[in-house]
Amino acid sequence: VKLSESGGGLVQTGGSLSLSCLASGDIFSIHIMGWYRQAPGKQRELVATITEGRRTTYADSVKGRFTLSRDDTKNAIYLQMSNLEPEDTGVYYCNAQQPWYDGRQYLRTDEFWGQGTQVTVSS
Repeated sequence: VKLSESGGGLVQTGGSLSLSCLASGDIFSIHIMGWYRQAPGKQRELVATITEGRRTTYADSVKGRFTLSRDDTKNAIYLQMSNLEPEDTGVYYCNAQQPWYDGRQYLRTDEFWGQGTQVTVSS
């Protein structure tokens, strides 16, 4: 599975940006897709995830400002970011998790990452 990210860039405080992530390759059933980010000198952190059932999870710092959606017909997710703050600056990575089962028995989950896209919010 390959994850191709697009979007990102430079924006002023209070501005908006959109990120897209398209999954391609040997896709069977991607359970969870989402975005993580890493600021300089900091660990990678969760931004938002969405399940096949469209259940979303957001980091507290982005709740109310970011919206994550999913289009399974395109194996894609979209992150709409608004009211951006300098603290949102970082490299944003797309993530996908594909579980494997033998009948009802869980075998493993394969995890995939995109190459990352830079988001910079100037003050």
